[in-house]
This record gives sequence, C-alpha cells and structure tokens, in this order.
Amino acid sequence: MSNYSKNEAQEWANINVTGQWSTLMTPFTPNDEIDEKGIRNDVRRLIDLGTKGAGCTWGMGEFWSLTIEERKQVYDIVSDEAQGKLLTAAHVSHSSIKSVIELSTHAENQNFDLLVLAAPYFVTNQEEQVIEWVNILSSNTNLGIMFYNSPQFGITMSANGLKEICKIHNVVGVKEASFNPEISVETHLSLGEKHLISTPDEWIFHKGKELGFQQKVMFANTSDWRFDTPEHNYYVQFINKAIDGNIDVEMYEEHLAPIKAVSDKWWQYTVKKMNGALPASLCKFWGELMGMSGGSVRPPLVDLSDSEKTDLKNDIAKARNKSMISL
Repeated sequence: MSNYSKNEAQEWANINVTGQWSTLMTPFTPNDEIDEKGIRNDVRRLIDLGTKGAGCTWGMGEFWSLTIEERKQVYDIVSDEAQGKLLTAAHVSHSSIKSVIELSTHAENQNFDLLVLAAPYFVTNQEEQVIEWVNILSSNTNLGIMFYNSPQFGITMSANGLKEICKIHNVVGVKEASFNPEISVETHLSLGEKHLISTPDEWIFHKGKELGFQQKVMFANTSDWRFDTPEHNYYVQFINKAIDGNIDVEMYEEHLAPIKAVSDKWWQYTVKKMNGALPASLCKFWGELMGMSGGSVRPPLVDLSDSEKTDLKNDIAKARNKSMISL
C-alpha cells in the first residue's frame, strides 16, 4: 500500500493517480487454472509500456468466473510483480458484503494502492442501497475507493447518486463507465475538481476542453496494451499529454485513429454478438497479438471463432501498417 492514511486517501489520489491506468485480463492455463507466469508477463508488459497503474479482476478480468481464492491468488501475483514499479487497484465487487470485506482486507494486506467497488448485482434497484453498500466497505478498509459506475452491475447511478457516494470518507473518485455521455459530463462538472472522475475513452478530453473541465486520469482501459508496443507507446503518450491539457490531435490521427477504428468496429460487433457482455474474448485474442498472455475465456463467455480471429488479425495488421507501426 502506498504511504497514506485513510484521512489522506483523497489527497494522495489527487496527486498520484494520474496518467494511463490499464485493465489486466486474467489468463488461464490449458487446465483452466490461474496462469501465474502469464499474469507476471502482462504486468511487466504494462511497465514497459509506461503505464502508470493497473487494476486486476475487473470486468475484463472475468472476476465473476473466479473463486474467492482465485481472486486472492491474482492479487498476490500482481502485487508481487508490480511492487514499486506500477500502482495497483483491486476490484472487490461481489454480491456478498462479507466477501467484499474479505477481498478488500486481503488486497490491503498485499499492499494494493486502491480498491474498486461496483454496485452489488442482482438485488440492487435503488441508489440508496448502493450508497449504503459503499459506506459499509468504507467502514472496513483504510484504502481509497474508486466507485465503478457501470450498467453491467444492474444499476447505473445518476450524477446526483455519484455525488452522494463521493461524500463517503475515503471514496477518491468514480470510474464513470455508464456509457451515458450526459452522466459522464455532469459528474465531471459537479465533482471533477475535488475527486477523480474518469470516463474510459478519449472523447472525454475533447468534451472537457469544450466545457472547461479536465480529466486527471484514464482509469482504466485496455487500449494501452492493445494499441501500443514498448517501442511505440503512442496511446500512453497521448493520454499523458491530454491529462496535462494538450490534446495532440496530430499524433492521434497519425498513429492511433486507424487502430481505434478497428477497435470500435470489433468492440461493437463482439458486444452485440454476446448481447451486451463485455468483449473479453476479443481483448484476450488481441492481447496475444500484442505480446500479452491472452488465452481462453471462461463460460458462459465464448472465444472468437477461427474465422473471426483471422479477420481481426488482418484488420489490425492493415491498421498498424496505415499507422506506420510494425508489430
């Protein structure tokens, strides 16, 4: 854990949680066990890309498919490999508050820097329930908490609801992934001065310039390791510049726009195919092409077909050639 007290969580986060943060997948061995070697490889890859921090066992990390012990195992590996080189955030969402606290305590003992918590899924229908849920975790951890606002958890918090969550003692901000631009913008305008409000896509920087707010961190996405190589980390560079108020449109159009177009095309295709589920299979295969561990997803998700993999690989190659970037 970084050296801050519970009372200092917000101040620490405002200073240190910046730049590009990534989202780690959870690789599995051919026997469907946690792939320790793969996780260590992926953490080192992020460090080489210049990524500031990373989260594990998030939605893209297939947390819903992991046992409590497997989630703890991932925490242990990530913490050990990242120490001193990469800030870390543990996703501790669960439908059981006892499990949330158990996971949070383990992450704190493994020196994680932040926790990420979403709404309790399946039974939560009211914002007041979510606010109380975050309050319970706050009372049981010394770590700073980023709230994860996403419809994947069955409820999307309004900007007013997020304002109430950010009043909780050690909540340092919100990953605003509602896919609702109005909520994102309103939350930035109302909370962004004191709290870390992060919409995980580049459009938010242009909107911020238009309306007078500045996103301080990209918390978090898979674009760094899908778009970049250590020799050509244009996405990380773009995010770092944008956070400083310099939106490098020329760099983006030359080096990132072609690959972003492929990402948007396949992201939409895969989400539609899976009827709204996060496209973990897409990202895992894309990661393999870029030096990450990749591998299979767990049920009920399904991997891309061989023909889909071939088409995606060809699209990526064409886009990277257009961007004058070689694998």
